[in-house]
Amino acid sequence: MRSLTLPILSILAILSFSASAVAQSTTTPRDTQPQPAPTQADPEAEEQPPAILVADQVFITPERRLIAEGNVEAYQGDTRMTARKITFDRETGKLTIEGPIRIDQGGEIIVLANAAEMDEGLQNGLLTGARMVFDQQLQLAALQMTRVGGRYTQLYKTSVTSCHVCEDGRPPIWQIRAQKVTHDQLERQLYFEGAQFRVLDVPVFYFPGIRLPDPTLERATGFLIPSVRTTSRLGTGIKVPYFFRLGDDKDLTLSPYVSSKTRTLDFRYRQAFRRGRIEFNGAHTRDDLLPGENRGYLFGWGRFNLANDFNLDFDIKTTSDNAYLVDYGLPDQDRLRSELSVNRIKRDSAFRVGLIHYKSLRDSEDDDLIPSSIGDINYEHRLFPNAIGGEFRLGLDTHSHERTSSADVIGRDVARATVDVAWRRHWTFDAGLRTDVELGFSGDVFDVSDDSNYPTKSSRHTPRAAMTFRYPMTMGTEGGTHFLEPIVQLGYTRVSGQDNPNDESNFVEFDQGNLLSLSRFPAPDRREDGATAVVGLNWAHYNANGWSALATIGQVFRQNADPNFTKSSGLSGTSSDVLLAGQFRLTDELALTARGLLNNKFNFSKAELRGDWQNETSRLSSTYIWQGRDPAEGRNTEVSELWFDGAYEFNPNWHASANVRYDIQEARATRAGLGVIYRNECVTVDISINRRYTSSTSLEPTTDFGFSIALSGFAVESREKNYRRSCGQS
Repeated sequence: MRSLTLPILSILAILSFSASAVAQSTTTPRDTQPQPAPTQADPEAEEQPPAILVADQVFITPERRLIAEGNVEAYQGDTRMTARKITFDRETGKLTIEGPIRIDQGGEIIVLANAAEMDEGLQNGLLTGARMVFDQQLQLAALQMTRVGGRYTQLYKTSVTSCHVCEDGRPPIWQIRAQKVTHDQLERQLYFEGAQFRVLDVPVFYFPGIRLPDPTLERATGFLIPSVRTTSRLGTGIKVPYFFRLGDDKDLTLSPYVSSKTRTLDFRYRQAFRRGRIEFNGAHTRDDLLPGENRGYLFGWGRFNLANDFNLDFDIKTTSDNAYLVDYGLPDQDRLRSELSVNRIKRDSAFRVGLIHYKSLRDSEDDDLIPSSIGDINYEHRLFPNAIGGEFRLGLDTHSHERTSSADVIGRDVARATVDVAWRRHWTFDAGLRTDVELGFSGDVFDVSDDSNYPTKSSRHTPRAAMTFRYPMTMGTEGGTHFLEPIVQLGYTRVSGQDNPNDESNFVEFDQGNLLSLSRFPAPDRREDGATAVVGLNWAHYNANGWSALATIGQVFRQNADPNFTKSSGLSGTSSDVLLAGQFRLTDELALTARGLLNNKFNFSKAELRGDWQNETSRLSSTYIWQGRDPAEGRNTEVSELWFDGAYEFNPNWHASANVRYDIQEARATRAGLGVIYRNECVTVDISINRRYTSSTSLEPTTDFGFSIALSGFAVESREKNYRRSCGQS
């Protein structure tokens, strides 16, 4: 056996039917620093690595023909070619390849043929009985294939599909039949001439000409998957997105949505920068729901990495009216929060400055009477002094909020500045007792406008101290490990100064996170006053079989009742409600979490139960919430709701999901939805129906029906499961 590399070098350099360079862009603009757009060089102009030819026989005939035959294999880089026989006539420059022929270009494009005749440079040639397979998804079968100019591959009388083709003659689910298909390896585009789109071999659409990207091109200008949406308010409409690739770092998607009652243009713009990225989503609408009015919305966000480890973030949300998001099936939010912030988080310091704007979509709220413009500056630094040990923290917090109205009382504006210092240290004794000590002081100044009930300028100072005792105990057995930790805390705070309005701490949550806090109000405009004692108990069991259980019980006792705590907060009176919390986990499949506040009448003022269960084919999540009546929190009736969300995979092809939100107090559903997805190797069908039952001044009950079909093969897809059909199935 002899080895001749020069002819095979030319074969592998030119006969590969795709560019050796693959675009590095992703389906979204890159998160990392953008690089210059890749350029496509002439395949022959690039320096090629050495080629290797292996065959049963390699020889040169007296007529100066080079012949390699018998299990011929040629390798060069990531390209591999196999054939039965290769003949190269040096006199005529003709190259004849006898099949079966297989050319594998890095696993992305595979060419199969029965025979081929090429010129000496392999820039032009003819292949018969040829088939191209892109990215193991899309296959093009043709009677003959020609290679033109080293760049274009032309296929005649071609069938294109990504469906599994059975040998029994049954047609695939879908296919495109075309008189001619041209593949541009430089632009990675497919051009169809005289094309028919067929479903089960029945012609459905005819296209004189159409262009589609090949599957190796991850981002290309063109149409995306259309969808059909039917609602009780807007009728039946179709949305057809069109994607504009503006570069490696940015793109724009325009999606006209048209029905008998609306004319809407959705848009999405994305761009990546050297140090950040932005995205904007929005729409402009003219519809019959509000005739003659321009409607729409705009959501945008961005993040940038600045110098010296600072980060800039912004989040914009606005809409034309309260009902727009619900009418058009967008995220249903009752308040829109827009924010601009700069922050830096380091090991021993944190800094943040933010500007926030709220727009209420609730019919019961007047934007002029709620704090819509908010400003915050927060700074915290910690030190570890060697002289006294422990940890020293210094904090600065400034806050201001303004209402649009300037009317007395209801138009109140407040500005606040807080300085807080604290020292913390703990000791662990030989017997296992752990003691934590905290000493702190905070000072607050307030500036109140448009409220004659409070002084314009006021101040307040609050020293505090706390000592916490913990005695953790563990016991190991053959069945697992038990953990038990009794907790006792003694605390004291003394609030001195003038009264100020309560705008930030109207709603208080009492849970495991603030059981040992000296002030359980969510903001510094309110602080607990007087002596307190906390008793609690933590318990946990970690079973050797993998399951675990955790529980916490706690109660707060105070010297004086605080009237700023609402009844349902669980903290009113001199003794709080008993906090009960627990969790049970069964490996990674089942998790149950419960939390509640039990009052002295053994009734729950608040309760929450959540369960999550999943396995390879099923997923189920459910939440139950109960809250008692409390006018101080704007709740004039009891709240008792059940949320359910689940999904089930019947087999690799069929997937169903359902969700419901049920108001037990009113004995009716508020939301419900059902979805079914069919997916195989070449098509995805998504059908959904959602119903919103509640109504208000600006909202009416609505029903949405969604339908979309996605054909696989013309887009880059990442799948963890194989959905290929079997030819044995009908």
